[in-house]
Amino acid sequence: MIDLQNRHVVVVGGSRGIGAAAAKMAATAGANVSVVFRSNEAAAEAVVAEIRAAGRKGQAYAADASLDAPLQDAMDRAAQALGPIKGLVVSAGIFEGAPIDEMTVEFWDRTMAMNLRSTFLSIKCALSSMREAGNASVVVYTSTAGQRGSAVYSAYAASKAAQIMFMRSMAKELAPHIRVNCIAPSWTESDMSDPSLTALGRAEVVKSFPLGRIGLPDDVAGATVYLLSDLAAFVTGSTVTVDGGADMRG
Repeated sequence: MIDLQNRHVVVVGGSRGIGAAAAKMAATAGANVSVVFRSNEAAAEAVVAEIRAAGRKGQAYAADASLDAPLQDAMDRAAQALGPIKGLVVSAGIFEGAPIDEMTVEFWDRTMAMNLRSTFLSIKCALSSMREAGNASVVVYTSTAGQRGSAVYSAYAASKAAQIMFMRSMAKELAPHIRVNCIAPSWTESDMSDPSLTALGRAEVVKSFPLGRIGLPDDVAGATVYLLSDLAAFVTGSTVTVDGGADMRG
């Protein structure tokens, strides 16, 4: 069984979707969990309530992960409340599309800020506490779009590809005391993906999955708690694809 007993895990973007699932699963594995959220306090507190119902400590902190000072303050308060940060999950981000001839500079910059800058700042702001904890683990949520590209979602795909290269750079820079890995989900049921899934037609999307269904947040959360645990003690600089076989190549 995966054991995160008494470890402090911070989930940035933990109020909904995959991040919320990871926060709750980490708690069931024994972790105390801090949830960093941007705007939906009620959703974040609902996640914290489930963490506490699992018998673990939980706290919620409001911060825009694309802004340095608010995120640093949230990390500092989380570490003061629940101890040095042993695990960091970076789930903050947006999923928006636009064809290149309609894409504005503002659209591009917003995508890069929310998806890529938030990754950089999450690691930077947690770094001192993770070094204090020792043998810490970072899990960054990228996407299969960052591995293969995606028409109309080019800004999103570019931000996700950059996350992978940043992760690999951090894995080298922060070794041996901090491991850094990515998880690349494909289509996963969440409020963020729901509009696009509806527009494309779920039945058509499901046809692309050899396992016969769209991913669930818990599918990604399971890989997350593995990477946070000592079972993955020799895993760093890797991208774990969680996609039901949808992007098999060969």
